[in-house]
Amino acid sequence: MRVYGLDFTSAPRRAKPITCVAGTLIDQALHVESLVGFESFDTFENFLGSPGPWIAGMDFPFGQPGKLRRNLGWPERWDEIARLVGDLSPTEFEQLLTEYRNARASGDKHHRRDTDVLAKSQSPMTLFGVPVAKMFYWGAPLLERSRVNIIPCRPLNKDRYVVEAYPALVARRYIGKAKYKSDTRRQQTPKRQDARRELLGLLQGPRLAEDFGITLDLPAGLAGEFIADATADRLDALLCAIQTAWSWTLQDQNFGIPAGIDPAEGWIVDPGLLHQSDIAPKRRLG
Repeated sequence: MRVYGLDFTSAPRRAKPITCVAGTLIDQALHVESLVGFESFDTFENFLGSPGPWIAGMDFPFGQPGKLRRNLGWPERWDEIARLVGDLSPTEFEQLLTEYRNARASGDKHHRRDTDVLAKSQSPMTLFGVPVAKMFYWGAPLLERSRVNIIPCRPLNKDRYVVEAYPALVARRYIGKAKYKSDTRRQQTPKRQDARRELLGLLQGPRLAEDFGITLDLPAGLAGEFIADATADRLDALLCAIQTAWSWTLQDQNFGIPAGIDPAEGWIVDPGLLHQSDIAPKRRLG
């Protein structure tokens, strides 16, 4: 199966494209083959229209929290929400979230999805810092127009699949809280490069098969690129590809996504989250 991992950005350009790792999953081994950069949303959308079969994992929130959607009176179906958001201008969308937050009490301004609670990831309503709300604004309508299988938001009878990934989960599993990247030049230190080297070494070792049920075949030349890239956009794309390959191995088990979740929220594919959902109380997580 063709597997892609994508490090997404809300403002793709030559200096910071949407970074894509391409590989093939054969007999539980992920063979990484190339790196590609999409410098505009047009080229990214062309990629989504490329012939299958393939599965791609992307690191932006596919949905918004149920609490936000209910309070705003948004539709229940993911595709209708994506179209609604796509009809807003960037300014209108940001103003909508800002006015919503400003009207709420402290501690109840940024809601999280069930998957965010388990992943310890930030709210998909976040507009600043890592602006995942802006990623959702640009990414979700593009996915909706693409007519690919969006798991679990909008499954279709197609041979192209898209799942939500979150590379921080993979990095934490192997190097804990060690910092391994930065977009700020003064923070691009040798220590962070060492962390990238350590992470990549562990991914090529036996633990990956234990944790994800796959092995990683990585050409030496590409390994050097992953280590040298101080922003770690390339490495994060690889981590997304690993989560995506794992998800494909569980295609007959709902791609590793627990039953009973809110499909309009979406779900991050990762074995740790699947395990946590099994032991979590049977109620809304937040």
